[in-house]
Amino acid sequence: MRYLPFALLLAITGSLSAQKAPDVSKLDPAMGVNKKAEDNLEWHDVTTWGVEGRILPDQKRLRWFDRLPASAEGKVTPAVWSLSRDSAGMMARFKTDATAISVHYKLSKDRIAQPHMPATGVSGVDLYARDKDGKWKWVMVTKPAAQEVKAEIIKGLAPGYREYAAYLPLYNGIESLSIGVPKGSKFETLAPREKPIVFYGTSITHGACASRPGMVHTGILGRRFDMPVVNLGFSGNGRMDAAVGDFLVQIDAAVYVIDCLPNMGPADVAAKCIPLVKQLRAAKPNTPIILVEDRRNSNSWILPARDQFHTDNHAALKAAYETLLKDGVKGLSYIPGDHLYGDDAEGATDASHASDLGFMRQSDIFEPVIRKALGK
Repeated sequence: MRYLPFALLLAITGSLSAQKAPDVSKLDPAMGVNKKAEDNLEWHDVTTWGVEGRILPDQKRLRWFDRLPASAEGKVTPAVWSLSRDSAGMMARFKTDATAISVHYKLSKDRIAQPHMPATGVSGVDLYARDKDGKWKWVMVTKPAAQEVKAEIIKGLAPGYREYAAYLPLYNGIESLSIGVPKGSKFETLAPREKPIVFYGTSITHGACASRPGMVHTGILGRRFDMPVVNLGFSGNGRMDAAVGDFLVQIDAAVYVIDCLPNMGPADVAAKCIPLVKQLRAAKPNTPIILVEDRRNSNSWILPARDQFHTDNHAALKAAYETLLKDGVKGLSYIPGDHLYGDDAEGATDASHASDLGFMRQSDIFEPVIRKALGK
Protein backbone atom coordinates (compact mmCIF):
# COMPACT_ATOMS: atom_id res chain seq x y z
CA MET A 1 0.00 0.00 0.00
CA ARG A 2 1.50 3.35 -1.06
CA TYR A 3 0.05 6.75 -0.31
CA LEU A 4 -0.38 9.23 -3.12
CA PRO A 5 2.44 11.75 -3.51
CA PHE A 6 1.64 15.08 -1.89
CA ALA A 7 1.61 16.97 -5.19
CA LEU A 8 -0.81 14.47 -6.76
CA LEU A 9 -3.03 14.56 -3.69
CA LEU A 10 -3.18 18.33 -3.94
CA ALA A 11 -4.10 18.13 -7.60
CA ILE A 12 -6.91 15.68 -6.85
CA THR A 13 -8.33 17.88 -4.09
CA GLY A 14 -8.14 20.85 -6.38
CA SER A 15 -5.71 22.87 -4.33
CA LEU A 16 -3.18 23.05 -7.15
CA SER A 17 -5.75 24.87 -9.21
CA ALA A 18 -6.45 28.52 -8.65
CA GLN A 19 -7.68 29.04 -5.12
CA LYS A 20 -8.96 32.54 -4.57
CA ALA A 21 -7.92 34.46 -1.50
CA PRO A 22 -10.50 34.65 1.27
CA ASP A 23 -12.76 37.65 1.63
CA VAL A 24 -11.02 39.58 4.41
CA SER A 25 -14.32 41.09 5.50
CA LYS A 26 -15.56 37.60 6.40
CA LEU A 27 -12.54 36.55 8.45
CA ASP A 28 -12.93 36.12 12.20
CA PRO A 29 -11.82 39.46 13.72
CA ALA A 30 -10.41 37.63 16.73
CA MET A 31 -7.92 35.86 14.46
CA GLY A 32 -6.56 39.14 13.12
CA VAL A 33 -5.36 40.19 9.68
CA ASN A 34 -2.29 42.02 8.50
CA LYS A 35 -2.23 45.69 9.40
CA LYS A 36 -1.59 47.89 6.38
CA ALA A 37 1.94 49.25 6.17
CA GLU A 38 2.36 52.89 7.17
CA ASP A 39 2.96 55.55 4.55
CA ASN A 40 6.37 57.17 4.07
CA LEU A 41 8.46 54.13 4.94
CA GLU A 42 11.91 53.46 3.56
CA TRP A 43 11.73 50.31 1.45
CA HIS A 44 14.72 48.03 0.87
CA ASP A 45 14.57 45.64 -2.10
CA VAL A 46 15.84 42.22 -1.00
CA THR A 47 17.19 41.46 -4.49
CA THR A 48 19.84 44.16 -3.99
CA TRP A 49 21.61 42.08 -1.33
CA GLY A 50 20.41 38.50 -1.77
CA VAL A 51 18.81 35.62 0.06
CA GLU A 52 20.16 32.39 1.45
CA GLY A 53 18.73 29.19 -0.03
CA ARG A 54 18.97 30.42 -3.62
CA ILE A 55 21.61 28.20 -5.17
CA LEU A 56 24.04 29.23 -7.90
CA PRO A 57 23.12 32.93 -7.68
CA ASP A 58 25.35 33.90 -10.60
CA GLN A 59 23.37 31.75 -13.04
CA LYS A 60 20.46 33.16 -15.02
CA ARG A 61 16.94 32.74 -13.62
CA LEU A 62 13.49 33.12 -15.13
CA ARG A 63 12.38 34.69 -11.85
CA TRP A 64 14.82 36.10 -9.30
CA PHE A 65 13.41 34.07 -6.38
CA ASP A 66 13.42 30.68 -8.16
CA ARG A 67 15.36 28.02 -6.26
CA LEU A 68 16.91 26.49 -9.39
CA PRO A 69 18.52 28.44 -12.25
CA ALA A 70 16.92 28.65 -15.68
CA SER A 71 19.25 25.96 -17.01
CA ALA A 72 17.35 23.37 -14.92
CA GLU A 73 14.25 23.68 -17.10
CA GLY A 74 14.18 20.70 -19.43
CA LYS A 75 16.84 18.86 -17.43
CA VAL A 76 14.94 18.12 -14.24
CA THR A 77 11.41 16.76 -14.57
CA PRO A 78 8.61 19.25 -15.32
CA ALA A 79 7.22 18.71 -11.81
CA VAL A 80 10.56 19.43 -10.13
CA TRP A 81 11.04 22.49 -12.29
CA SER A 82 7.59 23.85 -11.40
CA LEU A 83 8.07 23.17 -7.69
CA SER A 84 11.54 24.75 -7.73
CA ARG A 85 9.86 28.08 -8.35
CA ASP A 86 8.50 28.07 -4.79
CA SER A 87 10.72 30.01 -2.40
CA ALA A 88 10.96 27.28 0.27
CA GLY A 89 13.98 27.69 2.52
CA MET A 90 14.96 31.15 1.33
CA MET A 91 15.87 33.65 4.02
CA ALA A 92 16.91 37.32 3.92
CA ARG A 93 19.04 38.73 6.74
CA PHE A 94 19.41 42.37 7.76
CA LYS A 95 20.12 44.60 10.74
CA THR A 96 18.03 47.52 11.88
CA ASP A 97 17.20 49.62 14.91
CA ALA A 98 13.64 50.19 13.67
CA THR A 99 10.85 49.79 16.23
CA ALA A 100 8.47 48.67 13.46
CA ILE A 101 9.10 46.42 10.46
CA SER A 102 6.91 46.06 7.38
CA VAL A 103 7.06 43.90 4.29
CA HIS A 104 5.84 44.33 0.72
CA TYR A 105 5.78 41.24 -1.46
CA LYS A 106 3.94 39.79 -4.43
CA LEU A 107 3.15 36.09 -4.63
CA SER A 108 3.33 34.21 -7.90
CA LYS A 109 0.23 32.08 -7.23
CA ASP A 110 -3.22 32.95 -5.88
CA ARG A 111 -3.29 29.62 -4.00
CA ILE A 112 -2.67 31.35 -0.67
CA ALA A 113 -3.38 28.32 1.54
CA GLN A 114 -4.00 24.58 1.23
CA PRO A 115 -6.64 22.35 2.81
CA HIS A 116 -4.21 21.05 5.44
CA MET A 117 -1.64 23.87 5.59
CA PRO A 118 -2.36 27.48 6.62
CA ALA A 119 -1.69 30.62 4.63
CA THR A 120 1.00 31.60 7.12
CA GLY A 121 3.04 28.56 6.07
CA VAL A 122 2.15 28.42 2.40
CA SER A 123 2.47 32.14 1.65
CA GLY A 124 3.71 33.93 4.78
CA VAL A 125 6.92 35.80 5.51
CA ASP A 126 8.24 34.72 8.90
CA LEU A 127 10.41 37.06 10.98
CA TYR A 128 13.08 36.06 13.50
CA ALA A 129 15.63 38.15 15.42
CA ARG A 130 18.70 37.56 17.55
CA ASP A 131 18.23 38.28 21.25
CA LYS A 132 20.88 39.95 23.44
CA ASP A 133 22.72 36.62 23.73
CA GLY A 134 22.80 36.09 19.96
CA LYS A 135 20.14 33.38 19.93
CA TRP A 136 17.56 33.33 17.15
CA LYS A 137 14.01 33.83 18.42
CA TRP A 138 10.69 34.18 16.64
CA VAL A 139 9.11 37.63 16.23
CA MET A 140 6.01 37.52 13.95
CA VAL A 141 4.66 36.10 10.68
CA THR A 142 2.47 37.73 8.03
CA LYS A 143 -1.09 36.45 7.56
CA PRO A 144 -1.60 36.78 3.80
CA ALA A 145 -5.09 36.99 2.35
CA ALA A 146 -4.17 38.19 -1.17
CA GLN A 147 -1.41 37.80 -3.74
CA GLU A 148 0.05 41.18 -2.88
CA VAL A 149 0.91 41.82 0.74
CA LYS A 150 1.94 45.27 1.95
CA ALA A 151 1.72 44.99 5.67
CA GLU A 152 3.25 45.94 8.97
CA ILE A 153 4.66 42.72 10.42
CA ILE A 154 5.16 44.15 13.90
CA LYS A 155 5.57 47.42 15.79
CA GLY A 156 6.53 48.44 19.31
CA LEU A 157 9.83 46.58 19.12
CA ALA A 158 12.24 47.04 22.00
CA PRO A 159 14.92 49.62 21.22
CA GLY A 160 18.16 48.22 19.89
CA TYR A 161 20.16 47.55 16.77
CA ARG A 162 19.80 43.84 16.05
CA GLU A 163 19.92 41.20 13.34
CA TYR A 164 16.73 39.88 11.73
CA ALA A 165 15.97 36.98 9.39
CA ALA A 166 12.90 36.89 7.15
CA TYR A 167 11.94 33.40 5.92
CA LEU A 168 10.09 33.35 2.60
CA PRO A 169 6.92 31.37 1.73
CA LEU A 170 7.14 27.58 1.55
CA TYR A 171 4.57 26.62 -1.08
CA ASN A 172 4.31 29.81 -3.09
CA GLY A 173 6.70 31.77 -5.24
CA ILE A 174 7.83 35.36 -4.83
CA GLU A 175 7.78 37.95 -7.59
CA SER A 176 9.19 40.80 -5.49
CA LEU A 177 10.06 41.46 -1.85
CA SER A 178 11.02 44.59 0.08
CA ILE A 179 11.51 45.30 3.78
CA GLY A 180 10.10 48.58 5.09
CA VAL A 181 11.25 50.57 8.13
CA PRO A 182 10.38 54.07 9.37
CA LYS A 183 12.43 56.85 7.80
CA GLY A 184 15.55 57.63 9.75
CA SER A 185 15.99 54.05 10.97
CA LYS A 186 19.38 52.47 10.59
CA PHE A 187 19.29 49.58 8.11
CA GLU A 188 22.16 47.28 7.15
CA THR A 189 21.93 44.52 4.54
CA LEU A 190 23.62 41.18 5.25
CA ALA A 191 24.91 39.15 2.32
CA PRO A 192 24.11 35.44 2.09
CA ARG A 193 26.57 33.25 3.97
CA GLU A 194 28.55 30.52 2.23
CA LYS A 195 28.80 26.72 2.60
CA PRO A 196 25.18 25.81 3.37
CA ILE A 197 23.66 22.64 4.74
CA VAL A 198 21.93 21.26 1.62
CA PHE A 199 18.72 19.25 1.99
CA TYR A 200 17.31 17.26 -0.95
CA GLY A 201 13.94 15.70 -0.23
CA THR A 202 10.19 15.53 -0.56
CA SER A 203 7.11 17.51 0.45
CA ILE A 204 8.22 17.22 4.07
CA THR A 205 11.53 18.91 3.29
CA HIS A 206 9.59 21.37 1.11
CA GLY A 207 7.74 22.35 4.29
CA ALA A 208 4.45 20.45 4.52
CA CYS A 209 2.74 21.10 6.85
CA ALA A 210 4.55 23.75 8.91
CA SER A 211 2.40 26.53 10.31
CA ARG A 212 4.98 29.09 9.21
CA PRO A 213 8.19 29.06 7.12
CA GLY A 214 10.63 29.15 10.03
CA MET A 215 9.20 25.98 11.57
CA VAL A 216 10.41 23.51 8.94
CA HIS A 217 13.22 21.33 10.29
CA THR A 218 15.59 22.81 7.71
CA GLY A 219 15.02 26.28 9.17
CA ILE A 220 15.15 25.06 12.77
CA LEU A 221 18.50 23.38 12.11
CA GLY A 222 19.82 26.42 10.28
CA ARG A 223 19.20 28.50 13.40
CA ARG A 224 20.65 25.89 15.74
CA PHE A 225 23.86 25.64 13.73
CA ASP A 226 23.76 29.33 12.77
CA MET A 227 24.49 28.29 9.20
CA PRO A 228 22.90 28.92 5.81
CA VAL A 229 20.52 26.26 4.50
CA VAL A 230 19.43 25.20 1.03
CA ASN A 231 16.00 23.55 0.85
CA LEU A 232 15.63 21.43 -2.29
CA GLY A 233 12.46 19.71 -1.22
CA PHE A 234 10.14 18.96 -4.13
CA SER A 235 6.64 17.94 -3.13
CA GLY A 236 5.93 14.41 -4.36
CA ASN A 237 9.07 14.50 -6.48
CA GLY A 238 12.10 13.97 -4.25
CA ARG A 239 13.33 10.79 -5.95
CA MET A 240 17.14 10.78 -5.89
CA ASP A 241 17.22 11.95 -9.50
CA ALA A 242 20.60 12.25 -11.19
CA ALA A 243 19.36 15.42 -12.90
CA VAL A 244 18.91 17.06 -9.50
CA GLY A 245 22.28 15.63 -8.50
CA ASP A 246 23.81 17.61 -11.38
CA PHE A 247 22.83 20.79 -9.53
CA LEU A 248 23.65 19.49 -6.06
CA VAL A 249 27.28 18.97 -7.07
CA GLN A 250 27.55 22.59 -8.20
CA ILE A 251 26.86 23.82 -4.66
CA ASP A 252 29.75 24.42 -2.29
CA ALA A 253 27.93 22.53 0.45
CA ALA A 254 29.01 21.97 4.04
CA VAL A 255 27.01 18.73 4.07
CA TYR A 256 24.38 17.01 1.92
CA VAL A 257 21.27 15.57 3.60
CA ILE A 258 19.43 13.15 1.27
CA ASP A 259 15.87 12.60 2.54
CA CYS A 260 13.93 11.24 -0.43
CA LEU A 261 12.43 7.96 0.78
CA PRO A 262 8.86 9.24 1.40
CA ASN A 263 8.57 9.59 -2.42
CA MET A 264 10.23 6.27 -3.20
CA GLY A 265 9.67 2.54 -2.82
CA PRO A 266 12.23 -0.16 -2.04
CA ALA A 267 12.93 -0.91 -5.69
CA ASP A 268 13.48 2.81 -6.43
CA VAL A 269 15.85 3.08 -3.48
CA ALA A 270 17.82 0.05 -4.58
CA ALA A 271 18.16 1.44 -8.10
CA LYS A 272 18.92 5.10 -7.39
CA CYS A 273 20.56 5.59 -4.00
CA ILE A 274 24.01 4.22 -4.78
CA PRO A 275 24.32 6.08 -8.11
CA LEU A 276 23.32 9.39 -6.50
CA VAL A 277 25.78 9.04 -3.63
CA LYS A 278 28.58 8.08 -6.02
CA GLN A 279 27.65 11.03 -8.24
CA LEU A 280 28.00 13.37 -5.27
CA ARG A 281 31.16 11.72 -4.00
CA ALA A 282 32.86 11.85 -7.41
CA ALA A 283 32.38 15.62 -7.55
CA LYS A 284 32.76 16.32 -3.82
CA PRO A 285 35.19 13.78 -2.35
CA ASN A 286 35.27 15.38 1.11
CA THR A 287 31.75 16.71 1.64
CA PRO A 288 29.77 14.70 4.22
CA ILE A 289 26.64 12.93 2.96
CA ILE A 290 23.79 11.93 5.27
CA LEU A 291 21.15 9.40 4.22
CA VAL A 292 17.77 9.60 5.96
CA GLU A 293 15.28 6.76 6.29
CA ASP A 294 11.59 7.19 5.54
CA ARG A 295 9.63 8.53 8.52
CA ARG A 296 6.84 6.24 9.62
CA ASN A 297 3.39 7.68 9.09
CA SER A 298 2.03 8.62 12.48
CA ASN A 299 -0.90 6.20 12.08
CA SER A 300 1.11 3.30 10.65
CA TRP A 301 0.91 1.59 14.06
CA ILE A 302 -2.67 0.66 13.14
CA LEU A 303 -2.09 0.13 9.39
CA PRO A 304 -0.03 -3.08 9.00
CA ALA A 305 0.48 -2.78 5.26
CA ARG A 306 1.73 0.79 5.55
CA ASP A 307 3.98 -0.11 8.44
CA GLN A 308 5.50 -2.96 6.43
CA PHE A 309 6.11 -0.59 3.53
CA HIS A 310 8.15 1.67 5.80
CA THR A 311 10.08 -1.34 7.11
CA ASP A 312 10.88 -2.47 3.56
CA ASN A 313 11.90 1.06 2.56
CA HIS A 314 14.23 1.29 5.54
CA ALA A 315 15.79 -2.05 4.70
CA ALA A 316 16.44 -0.97 1.12
CA LEU A 317 18.22 2.21 2.23
CA LYS A 318 20.24 0.38 4.86
CA ALA A 319 21.33 -2.18 2.27
CA ALA A 320 22.43 0.59 -0.08
CA TYR A 321 24.30 2.33 2.75
CA GLU A 322 26.14 -0.87 3.70
CA THR A 323 27.05 -1.51 0.06
CA LEU A 324 28.46 2.01 -0.22
CA LEU A 325 30.56 1.47 2.90
CA LYS A 326 31.87 -1.83 1.51
CA ASP A 327 32.72 -0.03 -1.73
CA GLY A 328 34.92 2.32 0.29
CA VAL A 329 32.76 5.44 0.09
CA LYS A 330 33.84 7.72 2.93
CA GLY A 331 32.05 10.46 4.83
CA LEU A 332 28.65 8.77 5.00
CA SER A 333 26.21 9.04 7.90
CA TYR A 334 22.78 7.51 8.46
CA ILE A 335 19.59 8.63 10.22
CA PRO A 336 16.99 5.95 11.12
CA GLY A 337 13.37 6.87 10.46
CA ASP A 338 11.37 5.07 13.14
CA HIS A 339 11.26 7.93 15.65
CA LEU A 340 11.46 11.02 13.43
CA TYR A 341 7.91 12.09 14.36
CA GLY A 342 8.12 10.74 17.90
CA ASP A 343 6.44 7.69 19.39
CA ASP A 344 3.02 9.02 20.42
CA ALA A 345 1.40 9.36 16.94
CA GLU A 346 1.11 13.14 17.46
CA GLY A 347 3.84 14.40 15.12
CA ALA A 348 1.96 14.79 11.83
CA THR A 349 -0.90 16.83 10.41
CA ASP A 350 -2.29 14.15 8.09
CA ALA A 351 -0.26 11.07 9.13
CA SER A 352 2.31 11.73 6.39
CA HIS A 353 3.35 15.37 6.70
CA ALA A 354 4.91 16.82 9.81
CA SER A 355 3.22 19.29 12.11
CA ASP A 356 5.36 21.86 13.91
CA LEU A 357 5.78 19.25 16.64
CA GLY A 358 6.96 16.70 14.11
CA PHE A 359 9.43 19.15 12.60
CA MET A 360 10.86 19.94 16.02
CA ARG A 361 11.24 16.24 16.77
CA GLN A 362 12.95 15.63 13.43
CA SER A 363 15.34 18.45 14.18
CA ASP A 364 16.27 16.87 17.51
CA ILE A 365 17.21 13.64 15.73
CA PHE A 366 18.97 15.28 12.77
CA GLU A 367 21.03 17.69 14.87
CA PRO A 368 23.59 15.35 16.49
CA VAL A 369 24.19 13.49 13.23
CA ILE A 370 24.76 16.72 11.28
CA ARG A 371 26.89 18.11 14.11
CA LYS A 372 29.14 15.05 14.02
CA ALA A 373 29.37 15.13 10.23
CA LEU A 374 30.42 18.79 10.39
CA GLY A 375 32.91 18.09 13.13
CA LYS A 376 31.24 20.57 15.46
